[in-house]
Amino acid sequence: MIQEYQLRVLPQQAASEQEIIRYVAREKGLDARTIKALRVLKRGIDARQRTIYVNLTVRLFINEMPPRDEFTPIEYKEVGERPRVIVVGAGPGGLFAALRLIELGLCPVVVERGKDVHARRVDIARISREHKVDSESNYSFGEGGAGAYSDGKLYTRSKKRGNVEKILQVFCQHGASSAILSDVHPHIGTDKLPKVIENMRQTILRCGGEVHFETRMDALMIEKGEVRGIVTQAGVEMRGPVILATGHSARDVFRWLHEHGVTLEAKGLAVGVRLEHPSQLIDQIRYHNPNGRGNYLPAAEYSFVTQAEGRGVYSFCMCPGGFVVPAATGPEQVVVNGMSPSNRAGRWSNSGMVVELRPEDVLAENLLPEGIAPDNPLAMMYFQEKLERECWLAGGMSQTAPAQRMLDFTRGKLSYDLPACSYSPGVLSSPLHFWMPSFITQRLAQGFRQFDRVSRGFLTNEAVMIGVETRTSSPVRVLRDRETLQHVVVRGLFPCGEGAGYAGGIVSAAMDGERCAEAAANYCLA
Repeated sequence: MIQEYQLRVLPQQAASEQEIIRYVAREKGLDARTIKALRVLKRGIDARQRTIYVNLTVRLFINEMPPRDEFTPIEYKEVGERPRVIVVGAGPGGLFAALRLIELGLCPVVVERGKDVHARRVDIARISREHKVDSESNYSFGEGGAGAYSDGKLYTRSKKRGNVEKILQVFCQHGASSAILSDVHPHIGTDKLPKVIENMRQTILRCGGEVHFETRMDALMIEKGEVRGIVTQAGVEMRGPVILATGHSARDVFRWLHEHGVTLEAKGLAVGVRLEHPSQLIDQIRYHNPNGRGNYLPAAEYSFVTQAEGRGVYSFCMCPGGFVVPAATGPEQVVVNGMSPSNRAGRWSNSGMVVELRPEDVLAENLLPEGIAPDNPLAMMYFQEKLERECWLAGGMSQTAPAQRMLDFTRGKLSYDLPACSYSPGVLSSPLHFWMPSFITQRLAQGFRQFDRVSRGFLTNEAVMIGVETRTSSPVRVLRDRETLQHVVVRGLFPCGEGAGYAGGIVSAAMDGERCAEAAANYCLA
């Protein structure tokens, strides 16, 4: 017999399977000896009150054994001789598109401008060590995309866009912990995700697909309003319909599309800073305990959102026990992002703290570089570039990042010293409140005060703000038909994922990749 129960238990009870079995047997009047196995279906922490609880949904197998696997693996068959579909980009959108194409009996040809997920590490390390950014291999470009060296967060609100459970199961099939199937806010961790990504590549190759690294798409081949393939930087032509999953930072692709009449539109952004606190302080605040999280709770998370002068101010990509990283993709840029390992055991916790910015705001606030027309569909991208260069100048024209203590920022004061932080290229005290656009800084300051009202102690000079966080999403949308997912004008082109403006994270990009693969299959077989 199989029974499912929803439980509310103390952290020390939730930490042990045997403790959970004893608890549920006692509460539900069961004989613990008849419970042959237990599976946790959902796990979430309720820290709203001083006593912390863990909410569990469990499945009990009473007088019977559970199935061996917690999910049914997908069977990927040989497709080497099947029609080819070009997948541009090996981030989550591109990888899941490729895997879904194999399921549907088509041969994916993945082209990735960067290096494989392990070779990327050398170039990423040089950013911190030598302050040198390889414009083809960095935190955004390379196998796995921007998500490969990140927290690996798998939480999404976009559940109507696809099958979230299937995406998580594919991750598990390729080596992720089955805990992601039950955690309310699942994550894999920057130390574990690269191996999972490599396993996905091996699946594609084993089934007859192709993966080409250090292969940049320089042009689409468009004939009579239909995409026939791509041309690489080496002049090689690859023919087939194209799933365009290039990520939110492929600015050369956006420029090429605009110059060649592929319809785009400017899209809203969220822009701000990366905010870092000591992780123990966040634990103390969120768990209402001066001793922090203790032995049974994970590093504390937070999520804040408010309105300031008609625009959203919110935390983004919160990384408990993580660190801040340099995420520039070219020269004369300073951009920051956050990541954390699977154990989330670092000294600091960080998140993006950002302000909603719409295309009309950039015009009204005169934030565009000189010479850029306000109706240019790349206007938001040009604003990003301008702010990232100003940040590079403020940091001393290197990957050193300008930074300011949090309370000093809200008071309009220069920080004469800075606390220790995780950003390895180094930080330089800078008046962010002075040189960043007031549209952003004033709203951030209001948001910080509001967040402190609901979490006392959050607004503190123990926290440091590191500039700038600009790559929260794509600055453009590559317009596509709602039904066929093809571009609204150019047939055979399937704009995909975060870079095309249709996703906002690993899982939503993966789901969009699957949808684009299905649309491409319909196109091929029509």
